[in-house]
Amino acid sequence: MANSVYEYVKSFEVEDRIMLPNTIIIHVRARDFCRFSQVHKFEKPNDEKKALELMNECANAVLAQFPEVIFSYGYGDEYSFIFKKKTEFYNRRGSKILSLIVSFFASTYVTKWRALFPHKELEYAPSFRARVICCELLQAYLLWRQDECYANNEYDTCLWQLIKSGKSKEEAQATLRGLLKQDKNELSGQCFNISDIPKMFRQDTCSFKTKVEEIVKYKDGSPIIRLRSRVVTVHSENIASKRFWNENKCLSEEELGQFCEKLNETRPDQYIKSFQYESRLMLSTWIVVRIDGCRFHSFCDDHEFEKPNDARALNLMNACAVAVLEEFRGVVFAYGVSDEYSFVLNKDSRLYQRCASEIVSSIVSFFSSTYTMRWNEFFPQKEMIYLPYFDGRAVCYPSSEIKDYLAWRQVDCHINNQYNTCFWLLVKSGMSKSGAQNELQGTQAPAKYELLDGLTGVPNYYDTLPPMFRQGSSVFLDKTELVVVGHGNIIETGFWETNPHILDEKADHFKAVQTATGKNGSDVAP
Repeated sequence: MANSVYEYVKSFEVEDRIMLPNTIIIHVRARDFCRFSQVHKFEKPNDEKKALELMNECANAVLAQFPEVIFSYGYGDEYSFIFKKKTEFYNRRGSKILSLIVSFFASTYVTKWRALFPHKELEYAPSFRARVICCELLQAYLLWRQDECYANNEYDTCLWQLIKSGKSKEEAQATLRGLLKQDKNELSGQCFNISDIPKMFRQDTCSFKTKVEEIVKYKDGSPIIRLRSRVVTVHSENIASKRFWNENKCLSEEELGQFCEKLNETRPDQYIKSFQYESRLMLSTWIVVRIDGCRFHSFCDDHEFEKPNDARALNLMNACAVAVLEEFRGVVFAYGVSDEYSFVLNKDSRLYQRCASEIVSSIVSFFSSTYTMRWNEFFPQKEMIYLPYFDGRAVCYPSSEIKDYLAWRQVDCHINNQYNTCFWLLVKSGMSKSGAQNELQGTQAPAKYELLDGLTGVPNYYDTLPPMFRQGSSVFLDKTELVVVGHGNIIETGFWETNPHILDEKADHFKAVQTATGKNGSDVAP
């Protein structure tokens, strides 16, 4: 296929490969879980226990889906996923690894909600913030997170027990303010029976893969046994101890790294914080978060999408994009085609302090969970066979290049759609797929126009196709602040002259100043 004059914008993409020998850890935590809990009226302790079980099931699903993830650790509203030390999963690109994990996690959360909360409707799509952490000593990271778990759980236990005893929340917080760890231990131990608290609250949850023998079939009356990978879940008082690793031999040093005998002599919090991967995006540049469906060719085939374009699938993608603009105020424009969408954040956006991983993970997880939640609206007669998930990345563009980026995506839409329209008409006419590929090899746009007219008998057939197929979808706020979907030409200047407010840098700067000074909310909708 021909390249466009806008291809040069790809040079703005930055490589984010995580180098060996660092272990890759994806740290995921719920985005604004307090708001989520209030909206869904979580009650202690039953709903809190179910929420933890839901997080655990999502984590186990991640381990089952991704062979390179071999260990997970979680408590509260967070989970950490540890990859094999020498993994080459998607060539160790941080943004791709992070987005795939958090996207699948979010989709799983939606599908498992009903089983654990049968009497609660999922009011809005959940989303998660994630970061890539790379470290040489896994034990130090696990000790750090488990210490945080104990400290947070002890505080929460004391807080809610004090509230149950008759204190107001403010009084309980004042009682705990300034208390040392030892004082909280005495308070929780003497005044409250913490032994009644489930282990998943006190000791958190870790999951890993092990091999188990399983009967796969019988031959001549005798069982045929094979080793199968299974995810097991345990609660341990000290997952950084040598005893824990000795008891679980499936966690090999080759896959997770060497064991440190003198871990207590290190400062785990300082050790790990120095390895946190926090790429902050350049100021005064337009941020583009581009997401793409992962293995969507198979997903489309397995769910029998219409070829070459399925309007239902495209409208579902558009609905998800609309939801993103409604949820994230800093997103001013989105353009989508097929299984991809690009979201443009204004150049002065302060969303998550412009931390790339948190911006990408929040948007891609929200998009993924919305896609899963709203599937039945667009495919009421078609069951979702397996979960969709997306990868994402963030790229910065100067003011002079942002329109060229969007033009590049629309040119790509036209090139790909014209080719696919020709290809599938040839296949439907009886030609093999390989024959259709050979027929189209090296052809230019005029030849494809002529081919389509000949196959259909309709003059200028390609121009009669719906604009959504030929030009993709644009999602943006109109002048009345409503989110609208259009299918016009964004390459030519006419669109931007009609909608100057979209990329109005002065307006963006004013909004950003209001956000930074706390005068007009935030980049995220309430």
